[in-house]
Amino acid sequence: MARYTGPKVRLSRRVGVPIEDNPKHTSKRQLTPPGIHGFRGRRLRDYGVRLQEKQKLRFHYHVLERQMRRYVDRAKSGAGNTGDLLLQLLERRLDNVVRRSGLSRTIWQARQLVAHGHVLVNGRKTDRPSFEVKVGDVITLKPKIQKNIRETMETMSGHEVPGWIDVNPGELTVRITALPTPDQVPFGVNMNLIVEFYR
Repeated sequence: MARYTGPKVRLSRRVGVPIEDNPKHTSKRQLTPPGIHGFRGRRLRDYGVRLQEKQKLRFHYHVLERQMRRYVDRAKSGAGNTGDLLLQLLERRLDNVVRRSGLSRTIWQARQLVAHGHVLVNGRKTDRPSFEVKVGDVITLKPKIQKNIRETMETMSGHEVPGWIDVNPGELTVRITALPTPDQVPFGVNMNLIVEFYR
């Protein structure tokens, strides 16, 4: 299936949790199941529970199923907890780093910034949202987009930047100071169920 381009709030309604920290997604009215009366079906079985947990993660990071499977395979082959490694790989995506640093409101806006070539990593234009940042990388923006980003940052005054990212709002630069840990991810998901889903 191709990338989803429909209403984004419907994704939050489908999985029952807000996938973005945005009033559209977080209002209680928006978390009813999709459809005119909401879905009033049976209780989910084990497979359905695991599938829904996996979909939460996919929708939050805006990745396709094939990409998700690749990330899971990489996490399984690494040394350590598979769930923690999977979260770390997803957190280090360039579009996610732009979102977490407060340069954009949503993951979709962050993807657009990157795909349109406005983001530089260590001084080089990087237009792949899935680009994996490393410790020590410095992310900057092209001059022509900086005015818009400053306006966006002003509207997000209460945004909290995780500890593994160092943001300089004056120069609009972002430095990766450490690898992300699961407790620094502001999105609740049961990684054990997701790892079990891909067994």
